[in-house]
Order: sequence, then C-alpha cells, then structure tokens
Amino acid sequence: MIRYLYADQLPDEPDLARSMFQDRAAQFAMRLGWDVRITSEGEERDQYDALNPLYVIWQGEDGRHGGSMRFLPTVGRTMVNEHFLHLTNGVRIESPLIWECTRYCLAPGAGPQVAAALMLAGGEILQGFGLTHFVGVFDARMIRIYRRIGAEPEVLGWQGEGAARIGVGLWEHSPEAATRVARRASLDPIQSRAWFERSLEAQSRPWTAAPLHRAAMSG
Repeated sequence: MIRYLYADQLPDEPDLARSMFQDRAAQFAMRLGWDVRITSEGEERDQYDALNPLYVIWQGEDGRHGGSMRFLPTVGRTMVNEHFLHLTNGVRIESPLIWECTRYCLAPGAGPQVAAALMLAGGEILQGFGLTHFVGVFDARMIRIYRRIGAEPEVLGWQGEGAARIGVGLWEHSPEAATRVARRASLDPIQSRAWFERSLEAQSRPWTAAPLHRAAMSG
C-alpha cells in the first residue's frame, strides 16, 4: 500500500523509516555510486530530510519500504534551485503550485508495479493539494522507466553524456496519464485515492493547500 508521511511522523513508523533510508543508501551510494552521506546506521540522509518533507512510501506486506519519493514545496528550499540551476539556464522554479520531487528510490527486488504506483501517487499529490506540476532532477536511465510507466516529464534541460547525463523535468496530472499509470501499477484508481485520503485526512499542515493562481517560474 501507499503511505503519505511527513518527516515528523516517521518516528511512529521506525521499521518503515529505517528500511527506506537504508534502501536509499543501497541505491544511491552502492548501486549508483553517488557522493552521498551515509550514517553510522547505514542510512542515506541529507539536509532536505531535515525540512519536514512529505514522503510517499510503498509499504510492503512485511511493513517495510518497497519504494519512495520525497516532496517539498518550491517556495522553500529545494535541490533544483540550490544545486541544479545550470539545468534551467539559471531560472529558479518557485511557485506555490509546484512541488519538488526527489530521492525516487526502489528497494532491491521491487517490481515495475511499485515504480508505477509511486508515480500514480505523485498524481494524487497534484490533485489533492491543488498543484499544477512537480519538478524533479533525474539521470538519463530514468527516462526509459518513465516511458515504460507512461509518465514522461516535460524535459527543461540536460547536461552531460552517457550514464552521467542528468536532466530536470516537469510532471503534470492528466486523466489519460493516470489511467495508463494505474494500469501499469495494477491498481484501481479508487484504491489509490483512498490511500491518499486515509493518510492525510487527519493532518493540518501549513502547506497542504496551494492558492489558485497562475504558476510562475522566476529568474
């Protein structure tokens, strides 16, 4: 099932949280060779985990992490504006209608249905929070995964060659895309929406609703 948890809720789910951060270490440090910080507990954490982001987590029947993403509003601190402006020609992406998605991670052995379920959950966030887009930085290999899932981004910029090539893109929600992704995830869209509503119905957060005005990118 999909869980939607803010960072300050993770202590209530210690096994789920621990396995997520450990799987992040396995993916980003070990498999991809990124220069990331690994704690003494074998977990990958960075400065953005301290900003109380919203995590979207696939929780397996054993209660552990199967895949996850991390969301922050672009009106605050984000990776794309602090580290990847060269991919947008110096244009800052800042809008109450756009959130940043980072740390897309799949647990070892996770199937394509988990990857698709996470992208379907991204659509739930767009709809549920009144957003127009989410933005993310990705490496070139991910384009094949997004295409297979049926959720390709609008690419804003690329840099590098081969395996080192990275890009930044925008995703938006559409009923057609949601249907494709739900089919790939083998999920009923009604079930997907129920997980979202169940997770957030009792929460009151300062950035859980976006003003309905035109999104903008400032630079």
